[in-house]
Amino acid sequence: MTVVNPLDIAPIQGSVSAAEWQARVDLAACYRLCDRYGMSDMIYTHITARVPDAPDQFLINPNGMLFSEITASSLLKVTIEGDILYRPDTPYGLHPAGFTIHSSIYRARPDAMGVMHTHTVAGMAVSALKCGLLPLTQTATRFYGRIAYHDFRGPERDPSEREALARSIGRHNYCILRNHGMLTIGESVAEAFIAMWGMERACQAQLQAMACNTELEMPSEDVVAKSCATYEHGSRRYGLLEWPGLLRQLDRTDPDFRS
Repeated sequence: MTVVNPLDIAPIQGSVSAAEWQARVDLAACYRLCDRYGMSDMIYTHITARVPDAPDQFLINPNGMLFSEITASSLLKVTIEGDILYRPDTPYGLHPAGFTIHSSIYRARPDAMGVMHTHTVAGMAVSALKCGLLPLTQTATRFYGRIAYHDFRGPERDPSEREALARSIGRHNYCILRNHGMLTIGESVAEAFIAMWGMERACQAQLQAMACNTELEMPSEDVVAKSCATYEHGSRRYGLLEWPGLLRQLDRTDPDFRS
């Protein structure tokens, strides 16, 4: 296979709408941040963004590029039925599992604008626990009671799995894929990323606490309910304040994501 330098991919900013280009920049940033914060899995997971002015289309990574290599122009554009509308000049195509998982959500959830899926060690470990994610920490209560669980039925490569996954997720924005990993949905890529960051931290904290082999201090039901309600009815959407700072961080160190 030909080795492709992602920086050699021809920029396409002038050939797409301003809305699509902004979605591409944000999604490329999300891939870089996922790698920077230890949530990537080589080439084996995927993050997507719906094209804002073409709701039946979404952007996804080419199957073969590392997250640290993704640029705005390198992203595939596909329809929710699987037609590839744009593919950069690389030997990398569409990942079957990536298409199945993400198209299922975009078909079922018109509000979904960004979807993130990870295979972190902490996320996979909690996905294998019958108890799932517990409200052990303040961070965990942000998600407690609002997480969907989807049973593992083998790698999601068969398009027929789309209906089952969509049913499991329903109106939830957070999902633990049993024996597999985690998934977040947002009204923006930024929201999906910040949600995943929080779920990841909650999983890490739970596993470290459980590994201490001593009795866990579980908050009372009243406290958990109060904390959950506080997060549920917060004054802002996650990502609004965090995302600009994260982009500034990338601009200082990895500005080529914008190419």
